[in-house]
Amino acid sequence: MGSENPTWGEERIANELLLKFGIQVSPRTVRKYLPARPPGWPRGGLRWSTFLRLHAQGIIACDFMVVVTATFRMLYVFVVIEHGRRPLVHFDVTVHPKAAWTLQRLRETIGFVARYQYMLHDRDSILAAHLDESVSRLGVEVSRSPPQSPRANAICERVIGTFRRECLDWVIPMSESHLRSILKFWIPHYNSGRPHMALGPGVPDPPPTISDLGKPCSRHRREDSYAVRAKSVLGGLHQEYFFAPAAVA
Repeated sequence: MGSENPTWGEERIANELLLKFGIQVSPRTVRKYLPARPPGWPRGGLRWSTFLRLHAQGIIACDFMVVVTATFRMLYVFVVIEHGRRPLVHFDVTVHPKAAWTLQRLRETIGFVARYQYMLHDRDSILAAHLDESVSRLGVEVSRSPPQSPRANAICERVIGTFRRECLDWVIPMSESHLRSILKFWIPHYNSGRPHMALGPGVPDPPPTISDLGKPCSRHRREDSYAVRAKSVLGGLHQEYFFAPAAVA
């Protein structure tokens, strides 16, 4: 209880044990077993990871990824990911990233609908101070990660690493247009066809399943006859599997 609820003190935990489980324990005994707080850590203080988890539905994170083509041309991929269900909500490719170009992509992502409350990014010089001010006028509070702290923007850093491991390590883009076409195939696969362990496992935008269509869904067996089909992604680099009604003989 102490680890999962950092704002609870010993009295709150003692009352929880008494009222919910009928276990009477002195608050002093609870204090004995509470995990020790780091020096200078105030009571009730929240860790950064706890803040991100509590506000996940309203947080987006953005970052740039550098991609080198087969002709050794350097391209920049701008990605924006949502913390809640982890979908990639926007991407674009450019040769010369600038603050004005980035701001326009963020405007396209945020829009005028109050979907997001916070935006997280690192201290890249492209993401200038006037860009943060423009985003704040759209009703989104900007939070910059500390210097040299990639873990503070871990979800965005992780999706960039996933894209490299599952795509760019196997497919070399020939040009900017080729990289765009690769992203147009891989990002829908990431959002709706690839299981994410962080979601339970789950899929950010799951496709309809047999159980969603009103069919019985047993753990080991299905009442009706179905066939397993596969959809090729990026020329067979990945496969997406799904159920389809079996053909009637």
